Amino acid sequence: MALEVNGKTLETDGNGNLVDPSAWDEDVAKALAAADDTMGELTTEHFDVLKYLRDEYFSNNGNQPMERQINKDMGKFWGKKVGSKDLYRLFPGAPSKQGNRIAGLPFVARKGGY
Repeated sequence: MALEVNGKTLETDGNGNLVDPSAWDEDVAKALAAADDTMGELTTEHFDVLKYLRDEYFSNNGNQPMERQINKDMGKFWGKKVGSKDLYRLFPGAPSKQGNRIAGLPFVARKGGY
């Protein structure tokens, strides 16, 4: 499957994840979110999470954190307690799966968030 963004054709796998994570930018994120009928318009909070997920992946040897870790780290970043409901409000299809897909990262084939 392919995704057209700003005149570029980006390949995605069978789960809708980018084949080349380095091709990601905010316009690609918006296009991936638009292709997902459970996502609305991306906000600053969405991009905070997406950038966090990308930083974890590229800075920590391909780490794709589970939901509990995302909650903790985003709580530190935002300076408030962040619960699962907060992140599921942003990513109803699971922050660690849908979030990774919209962040342009590889498919995560694990269960649960803890």
